[in-house]
Amino acid sequence: MNALRRILACGAAGAALAWPADLRSFASWTQYGGGPDSSQYSSLQQIDKSNVSRLEVAWTYPTGDPARYNFNPIVIDRTMYVLAKNNSVVALDAATGKELWSHANQGAVGARGMNYWESRDRADRRLLYVNAGYLTALDARTGQTVDSFGDHGRTDLRIGLDRDVKRALDTGNPGRIFEDIAIVPLPAPGLTYDAPPADIHAYDVRTGKLLWVFHVVPHPGEFGYDTWPADAWKTSGGVHNWSEMSVDPRRGIAYIPLGSPRYDFYGGNRQGDNLFGNSLLALDARTGKRLWHYQLVHHDLWDYDLPAAPKLLTVRHNGANVDAVAQPTKQGFLFVFNRATGEPLWPIEERRVPPSDVAGEFSSSTQPFPTRPPPFARQSFTEKDLNPYLNEADQARVREVLKTSRNEGPFTPPSLRGSIEMPGHNGGANWGSSAVDPQKGLMFIVSKELPTLLKLVPPQTEGGGFVHYSAPIDFLFQSNGLSAIGPPWSQLTAYDLNAGTIQWQVPNGTVGGLAGQGRGETGAHFPRGGVVVTASGLVFVATSSDRKIRAYDEDTGKVLWQKDLPAGSEGIPAIYEVAGREYLAVCVAAGNGYFAPKLGAAPAGAGAYVVFGLGKK
Repeated sequence: MNALRRILACGAAGAALAWPADLRSFASWTQYGGGPDSSQYSSLQQIDKSNVSRLEVAWTYPTGDPARYNFNPIVIDRTMYVLAKNNSVVALDAATGKELWSHANQGAVGARGMNYWESRDRADRRLLYVNAGYLTALDARTGQTVDSFGDHGRTDLRIGLDRDVKRALDTGNPGRIFEDIAIVPLPAPGLTYDAPPADIHAYDVRTGKLLWVFHVVPHPGEFGYDTWPADAWKTSGGVHNWSEMSVDPRRGIAYIPLGSPRYDFYGGNRQGDNLFGNSLLALDARTGKRLWHYQLVHHDLWDYDLPAAPKLLTVRHNGANVDAVAQPTKQGFLFVFNRATGEPLWPIEERRVPPSDVAGEFSSSTQPFPTRPPPFARQSFTEKDLNPYLNEADQARVREVLKTSRNEGPFTPPSLRGSIEMPGHNGGANWGSSAVDPQKGLMFIVSKELPTLLKLVPPQTEGGGFVHYSAPIDFLFQSNGLSAIGPPWSQLTAYDLNAGTIQWQVPNGTVGGLAGQGRGETGAHFPRGGVVVTASGLVFVATSSDRKIRAYDEDTGKVLWQKDLPAGSEGIPAIYEVAGREYLAVCVAAGNGYFAPKLGAAPAGAGAYVVFGLGKK
């Protein structure tokens, strides 16, 4: 067995794997995340390790307003589609940045991306996105509403729900297109006990007609109904795919990572494991039928939503090529499954975890722990990890919190005296934060480490029956704006999933105010920049707390190129080619960045789409 491990670790990573000939081309960026498989990978190789230092700005397009955007551009032929100008959909010449047309929207628009669909003869080409709770269709060539879709170009996402929901169902998750089907997850906004149901809906791309519904809180007779109290589907909510999803076009399978049941930090009203909460769910994309699932957190009490798209790739496992799906988590685990069967590639152990000490709670006695690959984030926070950049008063306060709180690992239940959660429910992985090299079986994850204090607070007025505890968000930020834990606050981890091992791990970025004091590579503070990888061996990541974009060497983690950006960048870059020239596009419109301390305000009007290409030698 040890000899086999050595063979896999040493021999599999560098060699390209056999790859199905009918899989999509990776040379374009026509969908959010590069394609339906969410690989965030490009096969283009014009920009490589030898010339990446020559990257320079080819063109920019100002967003035209002070709003925050984290949109992943998509490119069809020579046209790029972005979100700008007060949530307008804008078409640009992808080689020059010239505006071609703009379509204004009223109300919120799905912030992270959109979908593109075309008929087989390309006579019908459409953009589909969520606007003010409606799935909306535009003609991709003209920007005009497709009047024949739904009700004059829009379909209300609330159609097909089993209870009355007044608010518009806005979601930042663009969903996915499979054949002539748009698969769209419904949101469950707000950390509340009365969140609406967050079912998965599928629509006919041509007509907007609802085709199928999957109930994420099972109804009577459906699988998983007995993991909730009787008739929980009538009142329970959450279990939402707020983040991203992926589709295997060859198999016709949609892979959907689901979130926590509501309320996120107390589950006295939802005894049981609560399927399909915190589950990786594989559905038949044509019918919505469940094919398999794996629950990665039982009876969630930590807001451990599955925060990132499942990544589809092929790995060499036990001497054979295996089509796999890899799911990162907030708690720093990476779970890897056989894509067709749902079988784990390496054993997953149910280990005992600390019980809740809150009356009326039904915490699970065990939770799943993958035996391989190893975690990509720290999972404990003790006094030895204290941030050295805090003043003495802040350090004393943090020591007192650590001394008085429950602190028993990543599954320490919320408590009335306070519980330490690490890497935190806004830590670990997040949307857009991972990419794969599907030709080599490699995976790259941008992680953040942000300990959280989970302290349950009873209501001010006690009533009979169920107690509606709340848990105010406390990320343990200190007076200088930094986390209570010391760096690195963000890391970039490279996995070889042929062997289930970490190849390398490096701090990802810096904090502007600290870097100027010679503090070195601390890792970015609360990064939300996506990662992309190329066949030429480059890994691109933007960080908002120092307003930079970097190119890392896929093999070593060494920074080969970095460039200052005019504002914070959050979201996934796009890599594409026009007329033989390769481009890297990044949305630089996150203002000061999220929780970017001591950096100073971004210049007014700095929001833009910035596009890089190779300069002259």
